[in-house]
Amino acid sequence: MNTKPLNIKNFLSLAPLKKPKYSQVVKDTKGNDIECGCPNMTRALVALMDLAAVNGGAASHWGGPAAMSECMSALHAIMFKEEKWFDHYNFVNDIGHGENGIYALRANLGFGELDFDMLKGFRSIISKLTGHGESHLYPEGVLLSNGPLGSALPQAQGLSHGDKLLGNNRVTIVSMSDGASMEGEAKESFAAIPGLRSKGHLNPFILIVSDNNTKLSGRISEDSYTMNPTFNSMSSLGWNVIEVENGNDLQTCYHAIENALSVASENKPVMIWLKTTKGYGVKSTMESKSGGHGFPIKPYSNDIHDFISEILSNDVPAELKKWSEELTIRPTESSSASTPSEKSQAGLVRGAIKAREEGRPVLSVSCDLQGSTGMGPFHAKFPNDSIDIGIAESNMISHAAGLSKLGFIPIVDTFAAFGVTKGNLPLIMASLSSCPMIAVFSHTGFQDAADGASHQSLTYLSAVSSIPNLKAHIVSTSAEAEELMYQAINEISEKRENGEEASTHVFFVGRENYPKTLNEKFQYKLGKAQIIREGKDGLIVSAGPTLFEAISAASDLSKKGIEVSVINMPCVNDPDIDTISKVLKKSNNRLVTVEDHQLIGGLGQQLIHKLKTCGNEFKVTSLGVKGHFGRSAYSATELYRLAGIDHEAITRLFI
Repeated sequence: MNTKPLNIKNFLSLAPLKKPKYSQVVKDTKGNDIECGCPNMTRALVALMDLAAVNGGAASHWGGPAAMSECMSALHAIMFKEEKWFDHYNFVNDIGHGENGIYALRANLGFGELDFDMLKGFRSIISKLTGHGESHLYPEGVLLSNGPLGSALPQAQGLSHGDKLLGNNRVTIVSMSDGASMEGEAKESFAAIPGLRSKGHLNPFILIVSDNNTKLSGRISEDSYTMNPTFNSMSSLGWNVIEVENGNDLQTCYHAIENALSVASENKPVMIWLKTTKGYGVKSTMESKSGGHGFPIKPYSNDIHDFISEILSNDVPAELKKWSEELTIRPTESSSASTPSEKSQAGLVRGAIKAREEGRPVLSVSCDLQGSTGMGPFHAKFPNDSIDIGIAESNMISHAAGLSKLGFIPIVDTFAAFGVTKGNLPLIMASLSSCPMIAVFSHTGFQDAADGASHQSLTYLSAVSSIPNLKAHIVSTSAEAEELMYQAINEISEKRENGEEASTHVFFVGRENYPKTLNEKFQYKLGKAQIIREGKDGLIVSAGPTLFEAISAASDLSKKGIEVSVINMPCVNDPDIDTISKVLKKSNNRLVTVEDHQLIGGLGQQLIHKLKTCGNEFKVTSLGVKGHFGRSAYSATELYRLAGIDHEAITRLFI
């Protein structure tokens, strides 16, 4: 008897029964006319959604969904022939930065509650249409969450196995990108899926790979290495490969998917190798090295009109003209004095460049995101000492360990959400092999607001803090970052040349701009805390972006006659207890910790434990994330407020 699973409710919406609002007709293999959602309308809607998000202060994606518009239109026309389409297909999108294209297409099709007005809230804190597909917020439209490239494919493999066990007559269809195909998780499934299918463990499986030789930083073959050998090897691994040279032709895509479904029942999974053009539909983005990965139009710019007109060949519907006009109305801005600011990672790369110029054997090992993490200037200045190994975080860190073993000081970089997860075991093995390195993990906590929960690393400290010979730092300003990076490189160099064990240093930084310095007179030293201000009524300890919420709260409290101390504690897993305990005693032995991290295993817990074991007695309140995921928002400030870790929440604790 087969094992009976739990009775779990399906939340996916039914297929729409009406015709698409804007359509394009193709013929199926039998010669019948089939109405598909218009791919260019998808692109136009994505452009308007993106500008709405950009106006709100968020980044957004254009090139990926533009590349897949024809394929997604064809696929949905086939899947949605059945009202209960989910009984026939598991559809999983692993192109996280293409999810907005699916939202747009489905709004045109009339799927569930989606309409054009709902698209206008894309990436905002009030919308379930998050930067990447999230099933915990939008289960009506997303079966498996996506975002970290390659992560949904192996989960879809499990869906296919489950359907086989249940005897379901269902085909699993996964869309993914060529960049995602560089990930180790993806390559494991590339081998496992045909192997398991050949043994009768999986249901029919179709993988659609959008291959445009483009990732965020540029052309894959130029920056890293060509993916052609990987895709050419798929047939040897056991895939039935259908190669489509023009993946931006709707008729061609429709027939390719029909063909794939017709042979999917055979004892092989099917791969549609779809040659696409990233940024398709707009000449400038098609020619761009990044394919217009990020949306190229500035906030409130009138350029949106020409952009939409080019996509739709000057035939723009009135409702889209109205929306685009609304998006160019700039709100009145209040003028205020501003403090010089920049991203903290700008200091990290300056520290690395300084050490390299002084002769330290510093190398940069990146995996596509050096333009976002701040390490790009190092690559530009020292191209022979820099390498982009492709979208492969685990491989990046293991590669760096080998370099370290030979006496180099490698610096790896990626988003914190990927570095502490995909890179966790390699970090452990690097320490176990005495291979210290520097890591720059950016976009911590809620700082990657617009991209949503999959990109918001809320467990970054708990993931690495207990690894032996590893120091976890959160930097708050570029001045602090520059000095600590420079010191960390020199510490590794000096200790190793003296035959001593050296620690890996992981620097966690945010995404948004902050003041360049906390105080021009500060002297930064690895492992030491900085006293920002002193007061008798309590002590607030924080680091990174939330430190500025603490500073703001202290200023507000001072106006009410309440004086609190504020300490910046950059080294989290080896806190400066000497400095903190002295200030705590002067601050009424009342402690408040603030962080954009889960309360479990975060800055607060690590500090409180160390203070208590050192004999300190005090009252404490910890503000942090209380066991939930994040969501998309235009700014991190909105998410701080929602989580109760903003300056107003801190202020309320003392009133």
